[in-house]
Amino acid sequence: MKKVGFVYDDIYLKHDWPDHPENKNRFISILEHIDKSGIRKELVEIRPRRATIDEVALNHDRNYIQEIHDFCKSGGGYLDPDTYATPESYDVALYAVGGVLEGIDRILSGEVDRVFCAVRPPGHHAEYAKAMGFCIFNNVAIGAHYLRKVKGLNRVFIIDFDAHHGNGTQKSFYEDDTVFYFSTHEYPFYPGTGSADERGAGKGYGYTVNVPMDAGAGDEEYKPVYGKLLPELIERFKPDFVLVSAGYDLHRDDPLTYLNVSNEGVRFIVRSILDASERVKAPVLFALEGGYNLRALGECVLITLEEMLKDGEV
Repeated sequence: MKKVGFVYDDIYLKHDWPDHPENKNRFISILEHIDKSGIRKELVEIRPRRATIDEVALNHDRNYIQEIHDFCKSGGGYLDPDTYATPESYDVALYAVGGVLEGIDRILSGEVDRVFCAVRPPGHHAEYAKAMGFCIFNNVAIGAHYLRKVKGLNRVFIIDFDAHHGNGTQKSFYEDDTVFYFSTHEYPFYPGTGSADERGAGKGYGYTVNVPMDAGAGDEEYKPVYGKLLPELIERFKPDFVLVSAGYDLHRDDPLTYLNVSNEGVRFIVRSILDASERVKAPVLFALEGGYNLRALGECVLITLEEMLKDGEV
């Protein structure tokens, strides 16, 4: 059995807007499912740390970071038509970033083999100086920069299976040949990016791979992508570390999207990611993104943790 870290803290409940789909009830459901299952006693509990400004600035403009601080301090509100911030959201967002960084540190120290970061607000839509799509700071993009620039790893592979394309993450590494960005997502759909023609630029050309999915796509459409294409890309790139933007709004019961992936489809995706990463001896960290049907979200996170604990095929 693998040693799996679980990053969580009650501070993530303080970023909350009750009528918004991205609210604290998402985490309450996750905790209820894993506590009821009894799996939590098999996990290594990891408390997040508060990311520093320098760490957030690995991916974001310092003036933007200050603007978020000031906006929250003044009482918060909506940063764009979709994205709210409360007086507590700046600190919570720093702990979301810090949760990913702490998870990375625990893996690199050998304390755990894999990590699931139950962090929020989500991050993959956040751009260099722009909040959008429920996201304030780009947790996974910062994690990739941290692995490269602070920890000195050579190659990082990002997998994003959220139903919405991670425009912010893609943009962060579009001209970079050391960070590979791979995404499956409903298309055309919010945020409008993620066509198969978007493949990177300059020395980063070919290091972005988007696999757009039609509305209604389900297990059968996802299986060849995660069972064959993704493992081939990972084998070719040979990353030192794999980061996963785990968005469970690809589930057939999600109220905000139109994909048709079942619980077992999610299990197949997760297992495929873990096995492909294991074959190249790359550790894996999952960071939560979307997922807005509370029952489906809780079930899918539990499925992910179950698979992460298994040794797998290698």
